[in-house]
Amino acid sequence: MLKMNERPRRNRRTENIRRMVHETDLGARNLVLPVFIVDDPKARVPIPSMPGIFREGRESLLETCERLVELGVPGLALFPVIDEKLKDEGGGQARDPKGLVPETARLLKKEFPELVLFCDVALDPYTSHGHDGLVRDGRILNDETVKVLVEQALVLAEAGADFVCPSDMMDGRIGAIRAALDEKGFTGTGILSYCAKYASSFYGPFRDALSSAPSFGDKKTYQMDPRNRREALREARLDAAEGADILMVKPALAYLDVIRELSEISELPIAAYQVSGEYAMIKAGGEKGWINAPRIMMESLISIRRAGAGIIFTYAALEAAEALRRT
Repeated sequence: MLKMNERPRRNRRTENIRRMVHETDLGARNLVLPVFIVDDPKARVPIPSMPGIFREGRESLLETCERLVELGVPGLALFPVIDEKLKDEGGGQARDPKGLVPETARLLKKEFPELVLFCDVALDPYTSHGHDGLVRDGRILNDETVKVLVEQALVLAEAGADFVCPSDMMDGRIGAIRAALDEKGFTGTGILSYCAKYASSFYGPFRDALSSAPSFGDKKTYQMDPRNRREALREARLDAAEGADILMVKPALAYLDVIRELSEISELPIAAYQVSGEYAMIKAGGEKGWINAPRIMMESLISIRRAGAGIIFTYAALEAAEALRRT
């Protein structure tokens, strides 16, 4: 017999011992469900590239919210599918108080006031060119875009958003939005900042769902280079100083190192977004029979939580909450 003072396997010997000594907790409380909404009350349209996910009208969305409450998932994030006829170069629909997102937000806060409502602040669902900002001569304008984003954020705050969520990656937009919210009396409206949103290839199914792929070029002049880590620290520092309440890393699985580092240096809560491509790969592998998709989905969420994210945006929020209830 080997003589060893330490035998780590002793702490793995039975299920109850493993449960007692495990280091990372994942609960329904950590999850946020992103939903795609459409201006058709009865719609429930499957998204082929995202198995189990739908474009939802009012009736379907209310049923989804009932399940969220029942399972203890505390929040959802709204992403609009805008009719192509309503899109224009300036993304005017983003600032319409009677637009799809504000009207949906009012409905949800009336019917489910306890749910935490996250509303995206960016122009790409609303622009005819599919970019997150205003465009001039093929160039994405920063300061001019920020002015529009401020107007959008105010509309969403008035509609009842608990958090406005700038995902556009324009410089200075957090400070401008915070100042405008406070000036208009929305001091309780939080800002979840996509401080480290990478120019990733994992977004494909999401852009299919919203029909928001850019019509020219790419988003590399404003979204971050996947090769960079320290740049994320700079973005986080700036957004925190400008008034962000939560910092987001997107995508999640390919950027666990960034999540970990931000969680160690920042006093703010860290969120991470398990994006459409990450979700779709797991689902596709499961449909092929190559992997155990439910187990891998849970393992991937645990890894994001272990890296330091306290809030996880995931399309698997409902199925994960159901799985957690069974354990």
